[in-house]
Order: sequence, then C-alpha cells, then structure tokens
Amino acid sequence: MTPCPPKTSCLTCRLSDLCLPFGLQIDEVETLEIIIKNKRPLRLNELLFTKDQECLSLFAVKSGSFRRFMINADGLEQTLGFYLPGELIGLDALFDGHFTCSVDALETSSVCELPLTRLNELCTKIPNLQYQLTRILSKEITTNHEQMFLLSNNSAKLKIATFLLMLSKRFGALGYSNTHFNLSMPRQVIASFLGLSNETISRQLTALCKENIISVNQRQVQIHDLTLLEAIIEPYHSH
Repeated sequence: MTPCPPKTSCLTCRLSDLCLPFGLQIDEVETLEIIIKNKRPLRLNELLFTKDQECLSLFAVKSGSFRRFMINADGLEQTLGFYLPGELIGLDALFDGHFTCSVDALETSSVCELPLTRLNELCTKIPNLQYQLTRILSKEITTNHEQMFLLSNNSAKLKIATFLLMLSKRFGALGYSNTHFNLSMPRQVIASFLGLSNETISRQLTALCKENIISVNQRQVQIHDLTLLEAIIEPYHSH
C-alpha cells in the first residue's frame, strides 16, 4: 500500500506568496489548508486530467512542471502552455465545469488538490480568498495574451526570444534564477507550442549561442545578456 504524502502546510510553503494563500491572514490560511488534498506525485507523461473531464478540483503545482495540450483532427498533440510551481491548473473549467484541454506531467511532479465545492464555500466565508482567485485568473489572462502575441508572429527568432523571456520572468517570480534555468519540456514539445520544427528550434538556439546571448547545455539554459534578448522583441512591442 502506497503511503499518503505528508500533509501540506501553506504557512511554511515557499510558494505561498504566489499561490492562493497570498494576502490571507494566518487563521484564513489554516482554514484553507483543511480542504487541501495531497495527491501522490505524478510521473513523466502521466495525465493529471483529460479534455472534457468534469472538473471537481483545481490544482496548485507544488513541484515539477506540467503541460496543457489538445489532440488535433489529425491525431497530433498541440501544446498550449506550461505550468510551473505556484501556478494554478484548471481555471479554464470554471466556465462550464469541464476541462477544455488535457494536462500531463513534464517530469516527476506534485500538486495540491483543491476540491471545487469546498473552495467555493470558503470563498463566500473568506473575501480575501475570492480576491486572490480573481487575481490569479487575471494573471492567467495576461499570460494568455502574451502567448497569443508570441504565436501570432511568424519570426522564429522572435518566438524563441519571447519564449525564453517568458520563462525567465516566471522563474524569477518563483524566486529562482531568471538567467539560469532548466527546460523541463523536450524540444518537440517546445516546437509544438511555438508552431516551429525541431530543426528550426535548434537552429535559432544555436544562432543565439553564437551571438553570446545565451548558452545551452542539454536542457540547461544560461542567459548571458537579458538586454540583448529583450532587444530582439523590443521593436515589436513598441508598435
């Protein structure tokens, strides 16, 4: 029998300032903790949920990373985005109660499960929790807008530069290095997300390495010059 993972403590979690407990009083955080379920860790490629499945819970990423994707008409996977620690999964299902895409683990990862019925009950009792949920929704909309901008432009160099800067910003917000991080997603997944071929991804990364803007060692990325990387996308953002 698999032992249950230890109970989460939001008060000691280093991600609490990014997650739902942000802005809550200690007693409110303790109330929130009561409803949290700790799921067993998910392995690489293991599904958290599938498209059209009924949404009974939201999930906060505790460790690792996840990918959201859909299967297109040709049976091919289309990657739609990624989730990192502290980010909330399942917000897309709040509209009609069903998930609009599938989510799987990019590495061994864990989540805190938040049963939706109990979360909704708490939101009526704790106004700050409702506010934080709205804040997270707003942040997700902003991220989606950035991704739409990223994917609407045809320049491969711009797509790669924007992708790296988005990851840099997100890792920085987590308190990690914003210039040295690991790409948990394989090249073919990045290619699917950006609408590019594997070869184009490799070519563009090599070009950035030659310009000494970044260096790549397997999945480790080191950004040597954030200003030069930002300069690639600056002309497009100024319009």
